[in-house]
Amino acid sequence: MRSANRPMPLVRAALLKDAPAIAEIYAPIVRDTSISFEIDPPDAELMAERIRGGSATHPWLVAELDGMVVGYAYASRFRDRPAYRWSVEVSAYVSESMRGRGIGRSLHQALLEILQRQGFRSAFAGIALPNPASVAMHEAVGFTLLGVYREVGFKHGRWHDVGWWRRGLSEALAIPAEPIPFASLSSRGL
Repeated sequence: MRSANRPMPLVRAALLKDAPAIAEIYAPIVRDTSISFEIDPPDAELMAERIRGGSATHPWLVAELDGMVVGYAYASRFRDRPAYRWSVEVSAYVSESMRGRGIGRSLHQALLEILQRQGFRSAFAGIALPNPASVAMHEAVGFTLLGVYREVGFKHGRWHDVGWWRRGLSEALAIPAEPIPFASLSSRGL
């Protein structure tokens, strides 16, 4: 629960210059936990490539407090097949010293609003279990549990389950419009 005295972060589109801060936030999550199934932390150059490659079609956002990036969130294609193009997978990470202040929720709320404006139908989040903080945050912004993939990832010497959550973003239309690329939407302002 955030205190009334704590300032809320500025949430904005990620820039390539944010890649070092994003890599720094993500590195201990990859290295020290099973929250991410990556094994080696990506460096700033690889993060910049991910931002560049993904942000043309899907949002990459950062949360900034006092000019410092303290968290980030992004959406990506859910699957490669064309019929999935109205679905996205979402992820968010907050620097360890800033967790529990509502930053993850702020990032997700902004991300979900943009995805709705883009015309996506469903957002999915895979959460390595156990992770009660992530589960609570996702459920607080409207995600509901679909099910659990048992023993789907092996990291740090043991098998891990992944729970899958979904949040609807729009009404199901018989013939939906094509999703608007994030680059087009962001050029008009978040």
